[in-house]
Amino acid sequence: MEVDHLFICVTNPTQSAAALSALGLIEGTPNAHPGQGTANRRFFLQNTFIELLYLTDAQEAQSPLTAPTQLFERLSRADSNASPFGVCFRPATVNEVLPFPSWAYRPAYLPVSLKVDVGHAPAAEPMWFFLSFAKRPDQMPPERAQPIEHPNGFREITAARVTTTSGSAFSAAASCANHLSEFEIIQGDEHLMELEIDHGVQGQTHDFRPSLPLVMNW
Repeated sequence: MEVDHLFICVTNPTQSAAALSALGLIEGTPNAHPGQGTANRRFFLQNTFIELLYLTDAQEAQSPLTAPTQLFERLSRADSNASPFGVCFRPATVNEVLPFPSWAYRPAYLPVSLKVDVGHAPAAEPMWFFLSFAKRPDQMPPERAQPIEHPNGFREITAARVTTTSGSAFSAAASCANHLSEFEIIQGDEHLMELEIDHGVQGQTHDFRPSLPLVMNW
């Protein structure tokens, strides 16, 4: 498997999206998730995308269907230890089998033939999930294509590191993720996502904190 996209839970999507745009990223189309109580703002690169996820309906997010995802705890910060991040994976090879224990989430906004495989993990870790039907942004058909050329020249996310404040042993999903060459999860003092762009050849960095728990290195 490989990383498909990464989400960050935000409370002010307009401000968060503006911060990414100010760095020279062109925003793609947003999505709403009927029945899940969430919506997003998205920024695409050639191999993945960054999703800014926010709460739109607390009742839907706490419904019997959605509650097991723990999205409400992440988005509302009802649990202060909950990670504000999600890591989505896609197959790296044809017919790849998901390597960690999961359960099938079938949100109302997906066709009935599709599902989201959600890893069993505590809320202190990112939400781990797998989309068997996902593709790289630069492989999308024309009708679904998103902007992947940016004024700042960013092309790909080449590495991602997520810090969790949990001191407990990692779940099977986290352990599997840690075996990927382009991804790492560690324990630390704060929830943080660090992204390496294009192998960091320019030696530059931007820290979005405190408004966004994100650091970019390029």
